[in-house]
Amino acid sequence: MGCHHKLEQYLDEYIAAAGIGDDKKNPLFRAAVGRTKKLSERPMSRQDAWYMVRRRARQAGIETAIGNHSFRAIGLTDYLDNGGDITIAQRMAGHEDISTTRLYDRRNDDIDFSEIERVGI
Repeated sequence: MGCHHKLEQYLDEYIAAAGIGDDKKNPLFRAAVGRTKKLSERPMSRQDAWYMVRRRARQAGIETAIGNHSFRAIGLTDYLDNGGDITIAQRMAGHEDISTTRLYDRRNDDIDFSEIERVGI
């Protein structure tokens, strides 16, 4: 599957900054060497990726629990918000069953304040 032109740009910038453009054997996303700000040749683990996302979210002032799958849901929801088709979203996500894709669809999560005001207290 192709990638968005902005993602392609970000990846190119990451590869250049990491100095790994000529290294075709080792993984794209690599584990850091301690706190040296250098990359090893080992792949970044899923847990390390999750920790990195949480750390960056905190640094950005996001207090909501966020993880790697949050981006999947945000991406699919944004695609659908912009007129995307749920069956194409299913293919993009690699889901066999469309009900799985619907789990990632957050378009109906926002509740209008007027609806909340209908509660008779």
